[in-house]
Amino acid sequence: MKKLGVLLLIAFAVIACDQQSKDNYTITVKADGLEDGKQVFLKKTDENGQPIDVDTTEVMNGAFTFTGKAEIPELHFLIIDQIGNIPVIVENGNIEIEAYKDSLNYSKLGGTPSNDDFYTFMSGTRGISDKIKALREQMMKASQERDTVTIATLQDAYGDIQVEAGDYELDFVENHSDSYISALILERMLMTQSQTPEKIKELLSGLSENTKQTKVAQRLTERIENLTKTSIGAIAPDFSAPTPEGNELSLNDIKGKVTIIDFWAAWCKPCRIENPNVVKLYEKYKDKGLSIIGVSLDRKKEEWEQAIAEDQLPWHHVSNLKFWQDPIAQLYNVRAIPATFILDENGKIIAKDLRGDALEAKLAELFEM
Repeated sequence: MKKLGVLLLIAFAVIACDQQSKDNYTITVKADGLEDGKQVFLKKTDENGQPIDVDTTEVMNGAFTFTGKAEIPELHFLIIDQIGNIPVIVENGNIEIEAYKDSLNYSKLGGTPSNDDFYTFMSGTRGISDKIKALREQMMKASQERDTVTIATLQDAYGDIQVEAGDYELDFVENHSDSYISALILERMLMTQSQTPEKIKELLSGLSENTKQTKVAQRLTERIENLTKTSIGAIAPDFSAPTPEGNELSLNDIKGKVTIIDFWAAWCKPCRIENPNVVKLYEKYKDKGLSIIGVSLDRKKEEWEQAIAEDQLPWHHVSNLKFWQDPIAQLYNVRAIPATFILDENGKIIAKDLRGDALEAKLAELFEM
């Protein structure tokens, strides 16, 4: 009877440990060659790409461990002080990593579904990365020797490798619909514009319901919806924000025959370089119906106002002074500035991101119609 009781206790202990591993994560990293006491940081990024501290520890006996609880899978980075970082998907379960001090990119990771998939994907891309590296080395040599024939051949080969890389990502997503990694790949496709928003939306719809519930997939869905709202042919979404004087001004308040929404900032050097050209065009066409509203991504009001005065920008200006967190920039899916949207008299977006001669030519075309 005592033996039965002991067996039951052991069984309950095993079940409890198994349940605990499902409700929490443990990241165990073996890192031979790292000296004891070296600091390691576990970090993730917020929606604007800014790092967030999650945890910290130290190397002991060539290894280190992180533990915690993950509500949903999320991409994190293990940052080893003065050496580099290892990307890892933090999700509940036992995550095991074998880190190579001199080549962290080749570290092995697994133990949970997302990390198994991550390692599979990264292993598949290494061959492509090696080809790209070899081509770049050959390109550099050919450039030094001014071998134009070889350069042209290498450029064609580079195009082929890019197609191979794109096909590999598409195949992975289509064959791993229940993988968090697929959502990450789709997000990268949108950021690099390697696929159209329409194609990404199609692939996103094919993911499992569990994957669609991740933060990455939900964020991606919102961005694609915003892209659709601000694509050429769509009616520009209305918005409002404070002017330098503190009054609320909306897009609908200032629309003209042609309207330019100009996303810029005092700290943006390309924006400041372009401003004189826009001033010239505004002076030329303002009496014919050109209206401009500048949306600043500045953080400090005094810097915003100083830039307006220095560059002598006579059009309408608004700003929430929230940097990249600006709600108008997010509404228009602006990820880089300068960014422009050109609207017709009905508020329909007819062109985007034109500067210099291209902007001048477009305005001439519109006002000659």
